[in-house]
Amino acid sequence: MNKDKPIEAAQKFIHKYFPNCNGALLAGSVVRGEETDTSDLDIVIFDETVPSSYRESLIEFNWPIEVFVHNTSSYKSFFESDRERARPSLPRMVSEGIILKDDGVIEIIREEAIELLKEGPEEWSEVTLQIKRYFLTDTLDDFIGCTNRGEEIFIANALAELVSEFVLRSNRHWIGTSKWIVRSLRAYDEDYTIQFVEAFETYYTTGAKERVIHLVEAAMEPFGGRLLEGFSLGK
Repeated sequence: MNKDKPIEAAQKFIHKYFPNCNGALLAGSVVRGEETDTSDLDIVIFDETVPSSYRESLIEFNWPIEVFVHNTSSYKSFFESDRERARPSLPRMVSEGIILKDDGVIEIIREEAIELLKEGPEEWSEVTLQIKRYFLTDTLDDFIGCTNRGEEIFIANALAELVSEFVLRSNRHWIGTSKWIVRSLRAYDEDYTIQFVEAFETYYTTGAKERVIHLVEAAMEPFGGRLLEGFSLGK
């Protein structure tokens, strides 16, 4: 199937559905040079006439399209929500996006996004660190003691997400899920990412747990190591 180039398709989409918008951006994998056969077009719209934000998925011009529509103030609550959860989806799209249309609003919003990304998420409190250490320790113990391969695989999945979150958040870096786990780790430390991927790949292909165990223990070590005995929550 012949498809227009991403920018051409995005421009057609804007012209068809949002011709009077104040600004529009094309973001996502096609902008970062990471496009695959299943990539879609992430399009962010700013339109002061839209009463509230919404997201919609559709297929146009032979492209799957995800459109994120905001008015010129509603995006602020999404920026704040993304900052609180430490997953800056919208700020990242705005900061990296290719401008498709701009009546003078994009650069102001983009500056806000860049500043938010630069600041990073809020630092974890000591209480939060203790809680995260405890649940990471608990999951690690489940992984070490498990003898059921099916259960073990999914414990490993949970462990990968927990330890990536711990490493990134304890160092005030943004986190991610799914493919963004690896991308977020790479933005933090390329060498550590290689160790992380290799540890879990070794486990999934051979069943050997040692590298994963070492990875998790090393992540907690600067903060006191494993935490189980004496931990209390809500007492």
